Amino acid sequence: MSRPPGTTALGSALDEDRRVKRRRAARALLRTPLLRARGDGGEEFRLVQQFAAELRPWFERNTGWRLYVDAEVARLYKVPADSRSATHPARDPRTKLPFGARRYVLVCLALAALERSDHQIALGRLAGQIVIGAADPALGAAGVEFTLENREERADLVAVVRLLIRLGVLTLVAGDEEAYLKATGDALYDVERRVLAGLLSSRQGPSTIFATAFEDRLAALADDSVLDNDDLRNQRIRHHLTRALLDDPVLYYADLPDAELAYLQKQRPHITGAITELTGLVAEVRAEGIAMVDPDDELTDVKMPDTGTDGHVTLLLAERLAAGTGAGIDTDPAADPESAPIVPLAQLHALVREFAREHGGYWRKAATEPGAEPELVEQAVGRLTALGLLARTHDHEGAPAVVALPALARYAVGQTVLLEPGARAPGPRTRRTAPKGSRR
Repeated sequence: MSRPPGTTALGSALDEDRRVKRRRAARALLRTPLLRARGDGGEEFRLVQQFAAELRPWFERNTGWRLYVDAEVARLYKVPADSRSATHPARDPRTKLPFGARRYVLVCLALAALERSDHQIALGRLAGQIVIGAADPALGAAGVEFTLENREERADLVAVVRLLIRLGVLTLVAGDEEAYLKATGDALYDVERRVLAGLLSSRQGPSTIFATAFEDRLAALADDSVLDNDDLRNQRIRHHLTRALLDDPVLYYADLPDAELAYLQKQRPHITGAITELTGLVAEVRAEGIAMVDPDDELTDVKMPDTGTDGHVTLLLAERLAAGTGAGIDTDPAADPESAPIVPLAQLHALVREFAREHGGYWRKAATEPGAEPELVEQAVGRLTALGLLARTHDHEGAPAVVALPALARYAVGQTVLLEPGARAPGPRTRRTAPKGSRR
């Protein structure tokens, strides 16, 4: 291949090496927005540190996200395109179960206690500080109680501490959380001040927000400054669209206000091209929207398809829902025939029982037992919802249901075609690679 005048093979190789490393640094930040110089992410941290001068203006210009890098931490202060999305909760690092309301409150109380603590803290002392904070009458009025009087509450605290360890806020020095959980011992941690200080990602400090309603406070935390001219409004639109394309699995045109849709129609090649150049994500443009697909399948926190029983059940349900009523799906008869069919969860339970009879020999034993269907369906629906393939709703009787979103069509499987020897096979009907999942 010819090279531009004045370039050499060595120069081209060095430029390509630099481009690859910068891409690795950008992908590392998108995958893990807070990197530490020490620990498993040390190599990625050094790459971010090397390319910070190039990454910082790119993120500021295209997303409005601020990148901070010092000798110990690299922090990309990401703000989600949709702060109301509940499809990617914090999870227990051991069990992978999503956090409930009490655990989220405990995270906030733990961080407040750590801000006031010494450079080391014992789990028992942290627990005592959290109990004091949880005694606030406002929390009691909201239905949140935490007294450490039972094993369930201790398990909640241990799950929160393990999350803080994974985030790098705490480093275990001695002891074990299991011993504390069993009331037979304690644990001691270093408090990583730099990580703790950089954890909160918001435009405003929570103490400066005077709104009282939860939704209003949440919006204020993520809100940008008021923009009052065309250039700044367009910049805000570009930030929102780029955030969604980077952070969410699918951007549906139907979800965009008219102004954002008009801007995207004009600027789509520039926006998606900039993302591809920096990250290697490839734009898949359909009539209903855009998905930035990761050929390396790394920038996702939700795998689709995945291995194991849960992954198999999810894929089977996706294929059947994508096929629609012609594949034995019974939809809500009272739903609007012009809109996407509404499928009650009870119908999905019946489908999983059918799948168990056919595929149960490949599943874990507990998944084939009577009554296992609701949990399997909930796992599958949660995964498909997080990937922008399903949406939760209710049928005409108020029962829980789901509705297929357009991107689910990529999992539709056509009828089997038998070919004569030597006949040319048709092209593939669907791709099995999923869009990236959301990274918070």
